[in-house]
Amino acid sequence: MRAQREIFHTPVFARKLLPVVISAALAAVTLPAHAATTTTPATDAVDTASSKTGDTITVTAAQTDFKAGGETPVPAYLDGDVANGGRLGVLGQQDAMNVPFNVISFTNKLIQDQQSRTLGDVLNNDASVQTGYGYGNYAETFNIRGFALDGEDISYGGLYGVLPRQLVPMELAERVELLKGSSAFLNGVPPGGTGVGGNVNIEPKRATDTPVNRVTVDYTSSSQVGGAVDVGRRFGDNNQWGVRVNAVNREGETAVNDEHRRLTMGSVGLDYRGDRFRSSFDFGVTKQTVHGGRPVVYLGNATKVPDAPSATKNYGQDFASSNLENEFGMLKAEYDVADDWTVYGAVGMNHDREYGNYSSPTLKDDNGNATMGRLTVPYVSDSVATQAGVRGKFDTGFISHSVNLGMSSVYRKYKTAYTMSASSINTNIYDPVDASSPATLYAGGSMGDPALRNRVQNVGVSVSDTLSMLDDRLQLIAGLRRQNVIVKDYSYTGTETDSFEQMKVTPAFGLVVKPWEHVSFYANHIEALQAGEVSGTTYNGKVVTNGGQASGIETSKQDEVGVKTDFGRIAGTLSLYQIKKPVGMYRATGDTYEYGTYGEVRNRGVELNVFGEPVLGVRLNGSVTWMNPEMTQTQDGAYNGKDAVGIPRYQWVLGGEWDIPGGSGVTALGKVIRSGSQYADEENSLKVDGWTRLDLGLRYVMPVGQNTLTWRASLENVTNEKYWASATGGYLTQGDPREFKLSATYDF
Repeated sequence: MRAQREIFHTPVFARKLLPVVISAALAAVTLPAHAATTTTPATDAVDTASSKTGDTITVTAAQTDFKAGGETPVPAYLDGDVANGGRLGVLGQQDAMNVPFNVISFTNKLIQDQQSRTLGDVLNNDASVQTGYGYGNYAETFNIRGFALDGEDISYGGLYGVLPRQLVPMELAERVELLKGSSAFLNGVPPGGTGVGGNVNIEPKRATDTPVNRVTVDYTSSSQVGGAVDVGRRFGDNNQWGVRVNAVNREGETAVNDEHRRLTMGSVGLDYRGDRFRSSFDFGVTKQTVHGGRPVVYLGNATKVPDAPSATKNYGQDFASSNLENEFGMLKAEYDVADDWTVYGAVGMNHDREYGNYSSPTLKDDNGNATMGRLTVPYVSDSVATQAGVRGKFDTGFISHSVNLGMSSVYRKYKTAYTMSASSINTNIYDPVDASSPATLYAGGSMGDPALRNRVQNVGVSVSDTLSMLDDRLQLIAGLRRQNVIVKDYSYTGTETDSFEQMKVTPAFGLVVKPWEHVSFYANHIEALQAGEVSGTTYNGKVVTNGGQASGIETSKQDEVGVKTDFGRIAGTLSLYQIKKPVGMYRATGDTYEYGTYGEVRNRGVELNVFGEPVLGVRLNGSVTWMNPEMTQTQDGAYNGKDAVGIPRYQWVLGGEWDIPGGSGVTALGKVIRSGSQYADEENSLKVDGWTRLDLGLRYVMPVGQNTLTWRASLENVTNEKYWASATGGYLTQGDPREFKLSATYDF
């Protein structure tokens, strides 16, 4: 796809606003904070305090005013690691028990306790998600229900195109919300054209009524050292004004040999909550570098998948690097024009600069011998996202209606150029060779002043009605979205080469039935939209009559049924789904070929997730997915019945915490991830073995006067398993080696 072809492109440098952010944080610490009075907080239980005395667990949650459809996140479940719900696009924040979609959220408490550094660290808590690297770079990419989700298609507060597109620092996140399933009606069409099997939304941090004064220092093997500041205050007679400041710097060698990473990030979140008017403003700056990173491996001429090298082995080149710099901001507001009617709006922007020297091995044989070249790419992009609408409630007889009329748009343009060498480095992934950067053989565009290469504009208008009957025991959701997609491609000289514009109307239907208080049955039909791939100009040596043109909007269709339970101490979801996604292929028309969406991939699956505290002091979060990722309509039937590339047939995750008895303040943590085998090619002749990973950890909360000092220690991939974590895209991403993490957080 167009987005995949350009995903090589990575970063330069950013403006150093971190000192300003830190100054604001220190200023906030020194200012007095008003105690909570009549206003309840509009934030989630990120700063949930939990204590255990004898046989009693006391949970103090920061949130008590959740209102479905608004901006306030769903309350965290019990000890605060998971929330049973999340943001559903135009429907706003929703309790999972009341909607016909599969959604779960991971809180900042889980992010802290698991010492998650990346978005992949958080999402590996759910079996429906796989994580890999981008096509030639170090960007995190994900598979949800067997379909790709790229970083540029992850939303921030419900808006696409705002966050950094390759690596997202978790210090930004109040919540990581995972929607499993198609979502064109709910979220619109993302700029990168991925997200058929699900979406991820990150909620920004907000000030709580309880002041936040948090300083963290951390260490990650082999020599990464970092520090972070998190400060939050509310002001005003009713705590109506809020400010939340975060800053982090982390740098050093990773557990992979000779791989160096650096992160600098600062963010400010401001908000106001009045009786009828609420607004927020978020601004952030990130600067990240990866030097000498371990790349993906292309199979090339290999006739079998090679054994993974040593877990710490680095077969990348010293000259390889990725420099990413990003500034982003988001402004949101809503106003209650009446008791049951609210108008809302939002706008977000992003400016991204990347510069990368990329070099990945392509195998020549089955013995690990490979060739490597160099691709150098500057990349500059700008995005603007908007959202506006009105939502309200009314009754018609015994039927209650919750309606929403809204619009959303995202506009993105990017500029890029490249220089490329031949595959002039001979190496071996088991015994790698360090080489100097090879000379340029090919070039496109100006490296100092990249030309415009692509514009994407997605605009959608949606209307929905949730009909509730029988004391909300029966709910029906019906909605339509009119989506317009405009794509323009340009040559490296800035000349327009291809344009595409198409409108599509997609429906969404959902049903929720609650026969008992703690049980919900649900069903949905919903679709996903993406711009189709651009065809080549020749195929099998013959002319393609529509060569160089996009094949039109691709419409993927999902049908899902399931049951959800929530008994207060334990909750879970069992779902069955089918997603059909069209794929592009060439069809013979006499002496020529025509390209179009004639093929299809069909994923059928079963998902089960359970979380809660079934036994006092023991908290669990487990999930499992079984899937049949079948290619059903392929070129001349060549791959019909084969498994789609890079999708395991099963995956499961079991994580938990145990409060060690005796009031010691010590909690043991553990997580096991098991992934089944997967194929790296359409013929299903290159099979990647399944793998298992074990993570262990300890948390100790130590009183220091009236304050607390929390120690966290974890060991990930305890057995130092060497494995290929993903074959997404037909290339191999190796799993991380054993990694030790230690942090100390002082709350005062």
